[in-house]
Amino acid sequence: MSQSEEEEIIAVAVVADDDSSPAAVVTSENPDSSVVSTLNSVDDYLKLAQQYDCSDLHIATGSPPMWRRYGTLQPIWQNAANIRPEDAEKLAYAFLAQNHIKTLEKRGDVDFAYSPEFGRFRCSVVQQRLGINMVFRVISTRIRSIEELGLPETCRTLTRFQNGLVLVTGATGSGKSTTLASLIDEVNKDRDDHIITLEDPIEFVFTPKGCHVNQREVGTHTQSFAAALRGALREDPDVVMVGEMRDLETISLAITAAETGHLVLGTLHTGNAPRTLDRVLDVFPSDQRDQIRIMVSESLRGIVSQQLVPRQDGHGRVLALEVLVNTPAVANCIREGKTFMLPGIMQTGKAVGMVTMDDSLQNLYSQGYISRDECFGRSEDKQSMRKFLES
Repeated sequence: MSQSEEEEIIAVAVVADDDSSPAAVVTSENPDSSVVSTLNSVDDYLKLAQQYDCSDLHIATGSPPMWRRYGTLQPIWQNAANIRPEDAEKLAYAFLAQNHIKTLEKRGDVDFAYSPEFGRFRCSVVQQRLGINMVFRVISTRIRSIEELGLPETCRTLTRFQNGLVLVTGATGSGKSTTLASLIDEVNKDRDDHIITLEDPIEFVFTPKGCHVNQREVGTHTQSFAAALRGALREDPDVVMVGEMRDLETISLAITAAETGHLVLGTLHTGNAPRTLDRVLDVFPSDQRDQIRIMVSESLRGIVSQQLVPRQDGHGRVLALEVLVNTPAVANCIREGKTFMLPGIMQTGKAVGMVTMDDSLQNLYSQGYISRDECFGRSEDKQSMRKFLES
């Protein structure tokens, strides 16, 4: 390509107008244009998202390029033009592999992990009414330790069980994968075991330290979480990580694995410990729930529920964490189906490392990390939180 041809494509300014958005991208034909042009490739957008510490990138037909930065979805450039259908298709087909293109054209959507030289990303490409949509989750290639994430020592204790069920829960984008990776890495460092991870797609790549690690991707190496979990139980595992416990068969197999001498770590999209247990139990037919309650009461080791709350100073987000540890009182509540009593038990269980979400939010507010509105809006017990904030 000649120099003149390169100049005709796109010129990118190096310095941003402020720290919240990159400088405008303009065509060389009209450097003073106030309308931002699209970038040349998906990789250019992803590098920009990494540079500005974003969690997600959205490239959607009919909308300007957008990203989620510190929990807020916003346009990358305020004066950006909407992406045209032909531009979205060109961007998508330039980075998709042939097997992904076939899946997209046949099924209308495709999910996979994308790994260019500069990072790893979880990708979802879908066909919609206007054209192609692409969403990318930026994955940190470095697995952060329990200390770096600010997780309590109780979380480290949960990794030392030889068997049982440990659940990490929270809404999409609350950092569950990051926390789960930290717990698995703790096992990897401290034990000499066989770890199998089942993910959709593979996000963090674990380098074997003390343990032998196998990572399997749903859709690439296996048909489903349930099929992978059935296979894993025949592969002599000590620790099994289930990326998402989303259906009856997967949850049932995970509980069985936890009961039969394996440490199982998994995630659920639930907001707190009581709702997590209700979700696990309610997925089973009513005639099986008594038996399942007994199994869960015996196999559960702990539940870590989390939220990422925007910081009051606008610089990033901070982790609010709820921790449930299975004690005799907790096990009794599970057996009797009285999960509504768990918040009270957690309040009195601080000595064994239990923390409620409201206590965590109050602590963050007292230290000045989060605003009054965030503290109140995210609380479970609004009446008690209002009294705390007014005191």
